[in-house]
Amino acid sequence: MGMRPPPSNSDDGPDVIEFGIAEVAAALDDGDVTFPATGEEVVRALSDPEIDYNAKGHEVPLSEAVGDVDRDRFENKQEFLNALHPVFERYRNSRTPGVFERFRAALPL
Repeated sequence: MGMRPPPSNSDDGPDVIEFGIAEVAAALDDGDVTFPATGEEVVRALSDPEIDYNAKGHEVPLSEAVGDVDRDRFENKQEFLNALHPVFERYRNSRTPGVFERFRAALPL
């Protein structure tokens, strides 16, 4: 998932804000992960990053998201992302951000 940031007068900053599986995919592209792998192996190889699950910057540790997947082994990157997709959708639609997440989201970046 990704979306364009609000328009500004500055050319500094990203063209797209990545969150959810798009952010995981980018981490996998930049990381040293080989498949087949277990979810735990992927989390360890990526050093358990915090993944934004919506465009407002609310995040979850990758290990928590992987723990909510109903399988443990993945033959390739696409299988891993496909398994995580419904988890991030569920987070995005049902999670109420905590006090710290709401405070962080309110701060200008």
